Amino acid sequence: MELVKNLPEVFEEFSEQRKNSFIPLMEMKKKDIPFVGTFCTYTPNEVIMAAGAVPVGLCSFSDETIPDAEEDLPRNLCPLVKSSYGFAKTQKCPFFYFSDLIVGETTCDGKKKMYEMLGEFKNVHTMELPNRQSEMGRKLWRDEVVKLKEKLEEQFGVEITEEKVREQVGIMNRSRAALKDFYELMKLDPPPMAGLNLYSVLYGANFKFDREKATEEVIALTERVKKEYDEGNRPIPRRPRILVTGCPIGGNAMKVVRAIEENGGNVVCYENCSGAKSVDELIREDTDDIYQAIADRYLNIGCSVMTPDSNRLKLMERLLEEYKIDGVVEVVLQACHTYNVESYSIKRLVTDKGYPYMAIETDYSQADIGQLNTRCAAFIEML
Repeated sequence: MELVKNLPEVFEEFSEQRKNSFIPLMEMKKKDIPFVGTFCTYTPNEVIMAAGAVPVGLCSFSDETIPDAEEDLPRNLCPLVKSSYGFAKTQKCPFFYFSDLIVGETTCDGKKKMYEMLGEFKNVHTMELPNRQSEMGRKLWRDEVVKLKEKLEEQFGVEITEEKVREQVGIMNRSRAALKDFYELMKLDPPPMAGLNLYSVLYGANFKFDREKATEEVIALTERVKKEYDEGNRPIPRRPRILVTGCPIGGNAMKVVRAIEENGGNVVCYENCSGAKSVDELIREDTDDIYQAIADRYLNIGCSVMTPDSNRLKLMERLLEEYKIDGVVEVVLQACHTYNVESYSIKRLVTDKGYPYMAIETDYSQADIGQLNTRCAAFIEML
């Protein structure tokens, strides 16, 4: 008889999923299944999957390879860019090593120049992301989605039919809907899980290569968490409810979330790339032009590289009310200029609505953990 794992064990499985996916990756490579490395939430994964390839995220969140990266890159560059480049340069990232193609987008200046340098190691295809969510931007991004399709067909010797694209759109829509249902459990008060557990599932689900199976697992986990909560299993006490926004977080940057939760707060919502903004909107399936529908959905993502970034502000406004937020913590990685500048707009939105706000500028080192604990404790005590 198979033992049923308790919820902490299930959360730990998701937390370790990126590392545990290395062996399945190697098994799939033996079967000549292609992998496509990606760096950003703007990557249209449906088109990659329609080519019979597996998209896998390459962004790195560790300072392990930053010294190697700084041999080629300036020290005053975003740690995410330096970490990503460092893992590629040193070949310490198996996902990068096994990727047959790297897809990037012209988001921030650091990433754009990094893609040029990665071209020395791998075949890189860079999509020209418009920085305005306008009619012209919609047309340009649709053209870029089609160009990606053509690049994948050429790279892998396949034909990507509209039928295949629509099939993958359906699969990814169900995946996003399942993840959204899961993180919306955090609207409960007290929340049914720690914010660290929430993030583990949102991030780890991306490294389960069988998307449909992963979706079923997330649906089952949502039902189980809800059932146990209704039965009185409520391990998290009622405490100030915190929304985390700003730069992509994960890995070493999760030290901010730990500091919040170890000092009396509950992180109940992530607006960041691995949180709400990545799954909030689905792709329209009832349309004649599926490529425009894909382009529209991805271009609607609210990111600080957009000008004006009205979609991020609209999403933030909704999340503040829906999750009954008590305070907002914005995480800005050092030298991430777009998020650093945009923190002014976020602070104004949040404080005008009467919510306390705190901005934290950090990197992937452990040097500021004491300071983070002190600041988070003071912020939460104020709430």
